[in-house]
Amino acid sequence: MNPVRNSKTSNDMLNTVRNSICVEHSTEREISNGMKRRDFLKRAGLGAVSVTLAGCTAASELFAPASSCRRQERGRPNIIFILADDLGYGDLGCYGQQEISTPNLDRMAAEGMLFTNHYAGSTVCAPSRCVLMTGLHSGHCLVRGNARVPLRPSDVTVAELLKKKGYATGIIGKWGLGEAGSTGIPNKKGFDYWFGYLNQRHAHNYYPEYLWRNEEKVRLKNVVKAVNPPGGVATKRVEYSHDLFTKEAVAFVEQNKDKPFFLYLAYTIPHANNEARQKGMEVPSLRPYADKDWPEPQKGHAAMITRMDGDIGKLFARLKELGLDENTLVMFSSDNGPHREGGNNPDFNDSNGPLRGIKRDLYEGGIRVPMLVRWPGKIKAGSVSDHISAFWDFLPTCTELAGVKAPDDIDGVSMVPTLMGQAAKQKKHEFLYWEFHEQGKKQAVRMGDWKAVRLNVNRNPNRPLELYNLKSDIGEKHNVADQHPKVVAEIERYLKTARTPSKHWPLPS
Repeated sequence: MNPVRNSKTSNDMLNTVRNSICVEHSTEREISNGMKRRDFLKRAGLGAVSVTLAGCTAASELFAPASSCRRQERGRPNIIFILADDLGYGDLGCYGQQEISTPNLDRMAAEGMLFTNHYAGSTVCAPSRCVLMTGLHSGHCLVRGNARVPLRPSDVTVAELLKKKGYATGIIGKWGLGEAGSTGIPNKKGFDYWFGYLNQRHAHNYYPEYLWRNEEKVRLKNVVKAVNPPGGVATKRVEYSHDLFTKEAVAFVEQNKDKPFFLYLAYTIPHANNEARQKGMEVPSLRPYADKDWPEPQKGHAAMITRMDGDIGKLFARLKELGLDENTLVMFSSDNGPHREGGNNPDFNDSNGPLRGIKRDLYEGGIRVPMLVRWPGKIKAGSVSDHISAFWDFLPTCTELAGVKAPDDIDGVSMVPTLMGQAAKQKKHEFLYWEFHEQGKKQAVRMGDWKAVRLNVNRNPNRPLELYNLKSDIGEKHNVADQHPKVVAEIERYLKTARTPSKHWPLPS
C-alpha cells in the first residue's frame, strides 16, 4: 500500500485493481502483489489486447453520489480531452507509479480503457498540440517545433469540425499555436470560448500577471518579475493558474450542459517554470509530500500531479451531478514525456517507467504517453488496449462520434472500434512518424513492433537508422539494425515519402 494515499477507500480500490489484473493473451494470468512495476508495464504494454480489472464496476460511485447521475440519451456525446504537460508514461498509479498519488486517474482507468501503446504528436509541446488539433503527424502538420508559427486559416482543427456540427467548443489552459492578433488564436480556429496562455514561455509561470479570455487580457493579482519575456517569476503569488483553469472548466460544462460540447482542457501541470531555474516546480502546497525526505523539486513535482488529479476528480463529480456522466467521453493524456527542468529529476520517481528517454527524445520515453478513455455504459470498465495509436487519431475519432466527415488528407485513424470493444474491426497504422527540429534534428518511425530512430539528421542525413524490437526490448537497449536489413530497407523506403517539405522546418534532402 502506498503510504501517501490519504483515503482508505482509494487505497482499497487501487489495491484491488493492481492485485486482480488478468492479461488475456494465450491464457489469463493474475499479476501478483510481488510483480515488479517494470515487469507489469512490459507485459501490459506488449502482450495484452484487453484486460479486465476486477472490482471496478461500482467504482464510479466514488466520484459522486449515485443519485446525482441520470442517463441522457442525446446521441452525440460530449467530448472532453484533458492534456497534462510533460507527464511521463510512469507518472500515474494505473501505469505502475508507486510514490505519486493519483486516485482519480487510477479510478478513471478502472472505469474505462487504458492504452499501453499510445503516442504523443511530438516530444515537445507546440508540435504535439498541432498534431492533436489537426489530425496530421509532425511530417505533415504546419507546426513541427517550438518556434512561434501560427496556424493558418487553411489549417482545419477538430474544434472547427465539431462546431459546424453544433457543438459548443471551448479550450482552457495552454494553446501555443498562435500569438495575439495572429490567424492562429483559438477563437479563429473553431473555439467559441478560450481562457489561458497563448505563448508557451508565458505558460511556464504558474502565477502570471495576466491570462487571455478570448481576445482580451485578464489581469491577475500576481506580481511578476520578467525573465526571458514573456516568461517570468512571481514575486507576489496570489492566483495559481491551474486552479483558475479547473474553475473555468467546470463553469464551461455547467454553461453548456443542455447541448453537446467539446472541451479541450490543456493543463500546464507538471511542466516546470524554466525561468525559476531550480525552483521551477511551482505549486501552492507541497501536500501530501511536504514531510517526505525528498528534494524540494521532487515534492513539488509530485504535489503538482496529485493536485491535477484531485481537480480532475472534481470535474468528474460535477459531470455526475449534472447528469452528464454517461453521455460524456473523457480522454486524458500528456503532450510528451517527462522533463528534466526546474530542478526536477525524472529518474527520482521513475517518471518514464520502463522506457528510454525523456522530453526532447524520440525514444519511447519522449513520445509514448498515458492515454485513458472513459465513457460509462459504452466503454468497458477496466479494459486495456495495446492498439498502437497516436494524437493524430483524436480528430477522426471525434468526427466519427459526432457524425461529421473528417478531412480526406489527414494521417489519423478513428479509434472508435477499439473504444467500443470491436478490436477486430479496428483499422491499424502501417507506420507512425515523428520528426523533431532541435538537437541536430531527429526522426522516428514505428512499424508494428519495430521502432527506428535517426539522430543528427541535420549533420548527417544518411546516418544509419537505429532499430529496436519493442516486443522484446521496450527499453530500446539493443540496436538490431545490422541483424534485420530488410526491415531497415522497408523503413528507409517509407521515410522517402513520410513528410512534406516545409520552409519553416527543413530537413536535408
